[in-house]
Amino acid sequence: MDQERDKAHIAVKAYARAAGLLFIITIVAGGFGEGYVPGQLIVAGDAAATVANLQAHDGLFRLSFAAYLAEALCDIALALIFYLLLKPVSRGMALMAAFFGILSTALYAACEIFYFGLPHLLLSGAPYLDSFTPAQRDTLVLLSLKLFNYGAGLFLIFYGTAWIIRGWLMVRSGYFPKLLGFLMILGGLGFVAMTLTSVLAPQYSSNVMLMLIAPGGVLLGLWLLVRGVDANKWQARMANPA
Repeated sequence: MDQERDKAHIAVKAYARAAGLLFIITIVAGGFGEGYVPGQLIVAGDAAATVANLQAHDGLFRLSFAAYLAEALCDIALALIFYLLLKPVSRGMALMAAFFGILSTALYAACEIFYFGLPHLLLSGAPYLDSFTPAQRDTLVLLSLKLFNYGAGLFLIFYGTAWIIRGWLMVRSGYFPKLLGFLMILGGLGFVAMTLTSVLAPQYSSNVMLMLIAPGGVLLGLWLLVRGVDANKWQARMANPA
């Protein structure tokens, strides 16, 4: 019995530290691939300048997509790990958060086709594209990038909902700091608000809403990496679920 408990303690501590590392990777990769690089390459309202940037910095453009892939892989793993960490509080709610997390990753992946796939096809120089004039081609590339940005924004609500649920479970857990839980709820609400304002009140929509997750995300990643989860409290909650 003691050996099983010790194995469970070791496992939950390893999961927690792995989650911390993966979460930090998602923050860095996402900030680079979805924030920094698009801001450097895409010129709003100028299709020709945007295409010129993509062609001049093709390696950077490809690297930004690779960063997204790293982020997506981490998000999938995090969906499982946070389910394992939070299921003692409520197995059903932890599973729901995992489903929302996977759904958000899948939908964002579909939108990435318009960020990376279609622009590269249009700029490939293939003979079947000769029917487009350069101006038409450039316009289609910029339209594709804008469609990615718009489509991704419409589905942020699922990512935000996942973190609202996880934050609530953290608050109730007894083995996560309540402050981290409240901060992640706030961050999740920012993502939900971004989608709702984009649909219902575009004039009030702002990327600043997405930054609400930054304080909690950084603190949660560092806390999991350095401190981890109190395995004794996790085990006690596992033995006596709500």
